[in-house]
Amino acid sequence: MAMILESLETGPLAVNCYIIGDDAGHEAVVVDPGGNVSDIKSVLARNELVPKLIINTHAHFDHVGGNKELSESYDPHLPIAIHPAEAGLITQLENMASMFGVRLENSPPAERMLKEGDIIRVGVIELQVLETPGHSSGSISLVVKGEDMVIVGDLLFAGSIGRTDFPGGDLDTLLANVKEKIFTLGDDVKVLPGHGPATTVGRERRFNPFFGTQAPLFF
Repeated sequence: MAMILESLETGPLAVNCYIIGDDAGHEAVVVDPGGNVSDIKSVLARNELVPKLIINTHAHFDHVGGNKELSESYDPHLPIAIHPAEAGLITQLENMASMFGVRLENSPPAERMLKEGDIIRVGVIELQVLETPGHSSGSISLVVKGEDMVIVGDLLFAGSIGRTDFPGGDLDTLLANVKEKIFTLGDDVKVLPGHGPATTVGRERRFNPFFGTQAPLFF
């Protein structure tokens, strides 16, 4: 088995959209399509992948802004998966985005609700759902089984953490989830955040100023 992993910055706030595919079965999922749907479809076509599911790590407008266009680009439409605590928010994107001066259409409703321990299968690839609230009440992370890799949405960034001042955010909850669910995955695990560059569990555990015990590195 060989996994295909592609990422591209999408939408007005440069969200990292991740495309995970199985190069044998040619199935794929799209995680957090923030926009730039034509670019997402080009990546899928170039890799000869057929998308089967859209996954939202959380419902903030910058991560779900491409849901409607991408879902409706395929026949049958692509179902959307999200944590139940966030499901009602994706159908109210117009109001949320307008507060930031962005115009967006509401997302179609989610058809699959994701909870702790759920497994999403992409051909022979398995993504395990972790409930990791803190940035929002229903944020999730996705462990790519057998690949030493985790997609974390806006939970954790290289050298930083997600905001907790939006409704549903809570700093103590976020910090606890990073320590208990992400840092326990192993230092070599690659962390794929919702914005900015990838990092590793070990690097963030040691040097992230919200957690680290050593002086920061400079590159």
